[in-house]
Amino acid sequence: MTWQRSSRQFLALDAAEVWSVVADVRRWPQWCRAIGGADMDLPAGALATSGATGRYVPAAGWAGALHSRTAPPLRVVEVVDGRRLVIEQPNPTGVMRVEWDVEPSHSPGDGAGCVFHQRVTSSGPLTPAVVLGAAGPIAAGFAEDVARLHALVRPPAPATSVAPESSGTPRTKVVIAGGTGSLGRALASDLTCRGHEVVLLTRSPRADLPYRQVIWDGEHQGAWTAELAEPERTSLINLAGELVDARPTPENIARLRASRVAPTRALVTASRALDRPLRHWVQGSTTAIWSDAGDVRLVESSPLPVGSAALPQMTGIAQPWEEASDAANTDHLVLLRTSIVLQQGNPALVRLSQLTRAGLGGRVGSGQQWFSWIHIDDWLRIVRGCLGLEPDLPVPGGVLVAASDVPVRNRDLMASLRRHLRRPPAPPTPDVLLRVGAVVLRSDPALGLTGRHCTSQVLDGLGFTFMYPTIDDALDDLLT
Repeated sequence: MTWQRSSRQFLALDAAEVWSVVADVRRWPQWCRAIGGADMDLPAGALATSGATGRYVPAAGWAGALHSRTAPPLRVVEVVDGRRLVIEQPNPTGVMRVEWDVEPSHSPGDGAGCVFHQRVTSSGPLTPAVVLGAAGPIAAGFAEDVARLHALVRPPAPATSVAPESSGTPRTKVVIAGGTGSLGRALASDLTCRGHEVVLLTRSPRADLPYRQVIWDGEHQGAWTAELAEPERTSLINLAGELVDARPTPENIARLRASRVAPTRALVTASRALDRPLRHWVQGSTTAIWSDAGDVRLVESSPLPVGSAALPQMTGIAQPWEEASDAANTDHLVLLRTSIVLQQGNPALVRLSQLTRAGLGGRVGSGQQWFSWIHIDDWLRIVRGCLGLEPDLPVPGGVLVAASDVPVRNRDLMASLRRHLRRPPAPPTPDVLLRVGAVVLRSDPALGLTGRHCTSQVLDGLGFTFMYPTIDDALDDLLT
């Protein structure tokens, strides 16, 4: 049995500086929260060399205790000075392998830097236990770990300092409301690693996140408004809102709507108190605003459904969420209607993968419903364009659809998942079975039985090229 996960991130840092931290295996616990301790049989401060041995301890209590008692030494199996480090941890019936590559790169929006690649592999009969206790946490924590790595190499500068690549220009500050969700964390990591100042507005700060977090209640004005006090260098991204995976009862719909509208109104009120407009405002939204659109081809200018076609748990939540931002005090407002974002750990991809692995990877209902999607790396670049951080992607204000230009039908999505997860053909899931299961799981059957064919005329007009244009390209990257 073999399990593997790969991740990458651009860092606005010199490759040699990043290598000096990565190749010092003793410093692994300083930037990787899944590692509780590490040591090498090398002189103090010496970087890893091929053939060197050492020890590490997983941070998870049970895994750390078991590993300390039973694991043989960790070994360095490959070093390409300044570029590549591979370490292996044998176990009685297999091995866990961690590969790190540091490659010089140039990002048009951020200047010179490097790309840090991490690949974690586990093989052998004990792979499920290794993934649970060590390999899985190492891979899952990559976004936050690489942000900590950036901070080790270049500690956060004072908020008022200037960007190193600019002549006297204050560093870009990005305030993310609702930034502790999966998209907010991915965005915070990406912006941090590119040298920007990031602040998360959150009701419940998390000690495991390496970003500055400011408490707010998402409803009232308070000390958090000081984070907008320098509007000439500050941009806002509003992702606040509860997950929509809930039974579509009137009470749940009202709660989900309020969880989006109230924070948006609070942010608008705070912006109206500023003496100058914010640089950019990216208003979170969703392609589900079009409810169940059947085979209609939807773009930014497509009208919203009305009457019975406007599902209350979709249009009824997303439309007032967008409208609440109308009075925002900003020079540039983008209503970002995002489709399903495919990323490791994303609830939608996790659930679909679990069903497929369990032998339930057949089409859902008719299988004809459209599935609009986007890979996380493409979504991040689009958001950077909305923030004016991608010179070749000058996103205009107004509605913007964040979706691949190759949507797929549900039957084709499930077939692609089966191929990538190496599962045989599976029987379909009838509508009635999905509806019964949704009651048991307290979910909304419309999430699986409805769909939309959404693409972006705006991105096409800007010449945007997707890194992952097809569903197979995306799943190749995420599920290999």
